[in-house]
Amino acid sequence: MDVAVWTGIILFGLFFLFLFIGVPIAVSIAAATFAAALLILPVDASLLAVSQQLITGVDSTVLLALVFFMLAGSIMNNGGIALRLINLAKLIGGRMAGSLAHTNIIGNTLFGAISGSAIAAAASMGRIMHPQQEREGYSSSYSAAVNIASAPTGLIIPPSGMPIIYSLLTGGTSIGALFIAGYLPGLLMVGLLMIVAYILAKRAKYPVADKTGGGEAIKIIWQAVPSLFLIVVVIGGIAGGIFTATEGAAVAVFYALLLCLAYRSLSLSDFPKILKETVSYSGIILLLIGASTAMSWVLAYAEIPQSLTNAMLSVTDNTIILLLIMLLILLVVGTFMDVAPALLIFTPIMFPVATEMGIHPVHFGMIMAMALAIGVTTPPIGTVLFIGSSVSKVSIEKIIPKLMMFYVPLVAALVLVAFIPEISLFLPRLFGLVE
Repeated sequence: MDVAVWTGIILFGLFFLFLFIGVPIAVSIAAATFAAALLILPVDASLLAVSQQLITGVDSTVLLALVFFMLAGSIMNNGGIALRLINLAKLIGGRMAGSLAHTNIIGNTLFGAISGSAIAAAASMGRIMHPQQEREGYSSSYSAAVNIASAPTGLIIPPSGMPIIYSLLTGGTSIGALFIAGYLPGLLMVGLLMIVAYILAKRAKYPVADKTGGGEAIKIIWQAVPSLFLIVVVIGGIAGGIFTATEGAAVAVFYALLLCLAYRSLSLSDFPKILKETVSYSGIILLLIGASTAMSWVLAYAEIPQSLTNAMLSVTDNTIILLLIMLLILLVVGTFMDVAPALLIFTPIMFPVATEMGIHPVHFGMIMAMALAIGVTTPPIGTVLFIGSSVSKVSIEKIIPKLMMFYVPLVAALVLVAFIPEISLFLPRLFGLVE
């Protein structure tokens, strides 16, 4: 076997071994990377190369956007924004069968888009919506499944951290284009989830909400608009070239802070918790990025991506089959690995294959984001699955049978986005962000 094969075996063999014995992901990546580097470089050169790449990986102003968006999301999450968005979601979906389920889906979409966090959406919406659905006679497992399945829409609809990481890993794919590209795939996912929720609600004869009066509807919209305007300000500014993604993230923090202070939903005592959440999660992500950058360097030095590309193309040159293989790999990976590490590890491996196949970088970014977002809802380590189970106080064993029904629209949305590039590329082209 050649060096590329041996390097790949050592790198991924040790990585999965370390994960299996409970070593943290970032440490597993760094240790496996150093061991693999020893195969292709002397000891001193290996240590120097891995150390340099760890530092180089986080030495980017683009990553400030990631930190600022996390801070803005934490401010929103702790600032009582969820209830205003739930009231708007009730107004939108309240006249359909199973109206509270549709409210949960739309609420997760709105709150997830603002906070950029599927976990925050599932926790916030679940705490509010689950008791309401129980009082209305909804099955506990059904309401928990709806909450869990719809929470990942916030990872697709911007602003979120995934496009920033993907842009960094792919050599500068436009963050603005990736942000704009997320809207149609995200809305497609929401629409298909609502169809399934409607069918199940009709069968179970779940109730329809009372009609909201005109004056009350205007009040609800008026209260929710300032929160939603954050998306308009940030995404509009980035897409319009008014400011960069990093500057847009700083604007998001400032806007979120002003909004929560205007609502009087934050006090000085809340800020230590907000800053602690942001620093803790940012530190984890940045360490992952540094370690993954070192791994990517070893992969490139050993020419593993090129070897994988050639191997896949030697099996078949059929783009449809190759894309199906990559989708299957990403879905399987998502079941046992969280979004950020999976994105960091598999983007450098799959991106060259996708490029060779002629897939647009923005389109492939949406494919990866959707495939890995589904993984946060699946056992054995789906973070949103565990959060949804915890806030609803329903065991995972009871949730899974209902959740299986919602995997159908999630996977269907992924397949449609994968094989119809215009779903991802229409809006970026409309705004002149891609050719």
